Amino acid sequence: MASFFDAGRRQYTFERNYYMTRRELRENVFMMLFRVEFHNEDEMPEQLVLFEEELENLNEKDSAYINHKCNEIFAKLPELDAAINETATGWKTTRMAKVDLSIIRLAVYEMKYEEDIDAKVSINEAVELAKKYGADESASFVNGVLAKFL
Repeated sequence: MASFFDAGRRQYTFERNYYMTRRELRENVFMMLFRVEFHNEDEMPEQLVLFEEELENLNEKDSAYINHKCNEIFAKLPELDAAINETATGWKTTRMAKVDLSIIRLAVYEMKYEEDIDAKVSINEAVELAKKYGADESASFVNGVLAKFL
């Protein structure tokens, strides 16, 4: 709770409702997807709870969005990986850097299943995540793989 005083020195309190931007939501979904590489499928519900506890001021709406999107992607991992393996010439998901793979999975999911997100936006956002979290060559690798999905 934050507070402020008006000219009459009466104290008012207000609660700030903060909703994440689409970019912030995507980044948090990516971070959760990255955990898939290090935990068994049956541990993922607990990992979601732990992940949400790490986020400050997570509201119900954003929590529901992150949970829903992560669960949808978890359910489609075999299908997403098959599509990536088929499209990424000379690369298999088993050989990709885990950060790059998590970013590519998220973007492929968005391109295949979220009609309200333009494919070019998904690619651009994936490249930005790769620049932030990946290795030096991650952004160009992610862009190259995802461009083949257009």
